[in-house]
Amino acid sequence: MMPLYAVICKDKPGALPIRQENRPAHLDYINETGIVFMAGPLLEDGEMAGSLVILDAPDLEAANAWAAGDPYGKAGLFGSVQISEWKKVIG
Repeated sequence: MMPLYAVICKDKPGALPIRQENRPAHLDYINETGIVFMAGPLLEDGEMAGSLVILDAPDLEAANAWAAGDPYGKAGLFGSVQISEWKKVIG
C-alpha cells in the first residue's frame, strides 16, 4: 500500500450552491482517478461544509495534483485546503 494522505477542505461561507452544482463532477473524478481510499463531507449544523478525502497516493506531489484537479477546487468551493500524510491505525 502506498502512503495515505488526508485532504481536508473547508468550504467558503455560503458556498453550498457551488458544492451542489459540482458534486456529480466531483464524484466522477473520485471514481475516474482511482486513488481515493475513503471520503465524505464535513458537516456543520447538518449541512455539507467541507470535505475529507483520504488518498492512496505515491507521494505528496501526487496528492497535491489530485487536489488541484478536483472539480470542487476548480469551481472555487474551498476557503482552505490542507494536505497531510496520514497513517491508518484503527478501522
